[in-house]
Amino acid sequence: MILTVTLNTAVDLTYRVPALTPHASHRVTQVIERPGGKGLNVARVLAALGHETVATGFAGGATGAVLREQLAATPVRDELVETAGATRRTVAVVDAATGDTTQLNEPGPTVTAAEWTAFRVRFTALLDGATAVALCGSLPPGIHVGAYAELVRLARTAGVPVLLDTSGEPLRRGIAARPDLVKPNADELAQLTGSRDPLRATREARGRGARTVVSSLGPDGLLAATPEGLWRAAPPTAVKGNPTGAGDSAVAGLLSGLVDGTPWPDRLSRAVALSAATVLSPVAGEFDPTAYEELLPRVKVTTEGAGS
Repeated sequence: MILTVTLNTAVDLTYRVPALTPHASHRVTQVIERPGGKGLNVARVLAALGHETVATGFAGGATGAVLREQLAATPVRDELVETAGATRRTVAVVDAATGDTTQLNEPGPTVTAAEWTAFRVRFTALLDGATAVALCGSLPPGIHVGAYAELVRLARTAGVPVLLDTSGEPLRRGIAARPDLVKPNADELAQLTGSRDPLRATREARGRGARTVVSSLGPDGLLAATPEGLWRAAPPTAVKGNPTGAGDSAVAGLLSGLVDGTPWPDRLSRAVALSAATVLSPVAGEFDPTAYEELLPRVKVTTEGAGS
């Protein structure tokens, strides 16, 4: 069983408009609503790949009820903890003319100390039987900035491999707790290390405590600093579409490869192909299966020397 943690869940709304113009009214041509937040996107992709997946985190209020109802229609098992505050919404506006997406994210409910304690109890219990755990996304108001570091340590104590995908100070503190893998993007890497050079920043991030760092380079693919070596993986061609959730699909690919025990080149190929296939899908947390199968054998993976 793979466990995903989304402390700041959301109901994701995707609006498609013919063209997005500032200061203008728009006629929406399509509305899609899904349970969201990075960890839930990861969970749905993992379930689609055939993995038993459990999702925990927080949900509350009328929005949380909608999220849980939608999650019940998926193969993902719901182990979310109830909050008094209402789950947030996120809105992605897709410009059909350009393919560009504009994202609007609410902050999320304030989590109380008692709710955080209840979550820790749930999380610790779920670690028993987990083959891997992913800690994903932003922290909602009320949760201390070292929360992910705390959860990393709990997973390590339980002997469960842990992946961390967050940003800012939660990433800085979390990486010091020595997760097995972190997956920052280029901006998050630069904020963490002060370097805009992907190779240097990835190596420096690994030196801060993570066993492996896989950096997302957007359309250029992934750069991985692992104990076995340094790898680059790139899609065979540029893809255009909705990038929302592409990074989450990459996380799902990395976790899938971890629990399957696949070598790093195959693991990275899976992550890149899933990410690109998600760009080609109109909804976050889903990927185009046909595109995935077509892209997977064509991902280019190269090595650049031994790990450090």
